[in-house]
Amino acid sequence: MDTINELATDERTARIILATVSEPGDAVTGRMIRTVGASETVARAVADEVPVGPDGDTWQRRLAPRLDAAQVRRVIAETERHGLRVLIPGDPDWPASANALGDHAPVALWAKGDTSLLVGPVWDRLAVTGARASTGYGEHVTTELVQASVSDGRTVLSGGAYGIDGAAHRAALASDGSTIAVLAGGLDRPYPAGHTELLGQVANDGVLLSELPPSAAPTRWRFLQRGRLLAALSGTVVITEAGYRSGSLHTAARAMELGRPVGAVPGPLTSAASAGCHRLLRDRLGSIITGYDDIRELLHGVRDGAHRAVRERAGLEAEPLDQEKPGLGRRPQGPGL
Repeated sequence: MDTINELATDERTARIILATVSEPGDAVTGRMIRTVGASETVARAVADEVPVGPDGDTWQRRLAPRLDAAQVRRVIAETERHGLRVLIPGDPDWPASANALGDHAPVALWAKGDTSLLVGPVWDRLAVTGARASTGYGEHVTTELVQASVSDGRTVLSGGAYGIDGAAHRAALASDGSTIAVLAGGLDRPYPAGHTELLGQVANDGVLLSELPPSAAPTRWRFLQRGRLLAALSGTVVITEAGYRSGSLHTAARAMELGRPVGAVPGPLTSAASAGCHRLLRDRLGSIITGYDDIRELLHGVRDGAHRAVRERAGLEAEPLDQEKPGLGRRPQGPGL
């Protein structure tokens, strides 16, 4: 049987190994992959020498006991049995926007469905999320905004959870739109179980996505890290309803760190289910969303900013080369001069 190091000679398999034994967002693993590659990172995890660098010894002690060739073969077999794809950087359908997470970027992504939805301009993708204990108001507003987004050609992302997430996915599917569900556990065990049928529809008409291998169970940490991935994959994050300490506010915070605009829908002043949205608006961390036009404006801002950055890098925002400045031997020309 192949050893861990023999399995890790292939870059894709090496990343599967590291994604299986590391937690999402592990910056030490990410830094090691960036500096020496995935195969060498596996080798250093099982080496006798302690890896050089911050937290190298702690990282090695944490990962080495988990590295098991038999488990890796099981993960690969389960991936194939459930019809899943493993995406890694460099693949045609790898979402380049995830690279904005730097060393916290996913090591690999398991996907089921139309993975072409993961590529293309980030301003064509919108994350809509919020409270699990949603109200009729929140679900109604979510449905209206998602239907308008789909009509405008946007892909809608959410986390597959109860409440606002479920309303967002249902609205996108009912409008014959594209939707992506980012899950906090393995794709072979849809969570929550009550959304098994809904997530099956997302897999058929959109795509299910996770940075965790088959059989991996959701945990509180993985739910939080799922939020950072939602933010990275989207041009804008919109919170339609959220309590004061809702986990969706963590997604909004990660979006702001990445420079993605955040929108929040105001609700009744007496509604605890909208307290988180009001908190974002009060602290000027989110833009007020009163309709889809507000969302379109945020997405267009992302698009225009990206285009401007490209032009600046190409030197196209500078003065034309054949235009001399006044005082350098040429009189300025133009009306009134």
